[in-house]
Amino acid sequence: MSPQQHLADDGEQLRRVRRICSLLPATTEKLSHGEPTFFAAKKVFTMFANNHHNDGHIAVWIPAVPGEQQLLIRSSPKKYFKPPYVGVRGWIGVELGEVSDEELSARIFAAWRLIAPIKLQQTLVS
Repeated sequence: MSPQQHLADDGEQLRRVRRICSLLPATTEKLSHGEPTFFAAKKVFTMFANNHHNDGHIAVWIPAVPGEQQLLIRSSPKKYFKPPYVGVRGWIGVELGEVSDEELSARIFAAWRLIAPIKLQQTLVS
């Protein structure tokens, strides 16, 4: 068994992601592709990835504005990566062990704003 197969979240990182996502209006959580996934108005804005297919990442996958994925991966390759499936659409993978709560919150909030309808966004007090 490879070291990556032993890698898994003990629940701490998922609790952290849930806590941040719960601050956003009309957020729901469901399992999608076997992982906790967070929705705004039925659209995904954060996917938790717990060593998905033994890839070695305890991370979230989130949408990003065009061009941001490449910039983040180039500037901080330990923190950011191109996730499978959604990476081709510009989403970024964020290594949870490499980012502070503040940085993670900012990334998740930005992802929510990209996905949530304008009327829903207007309910968020900045």
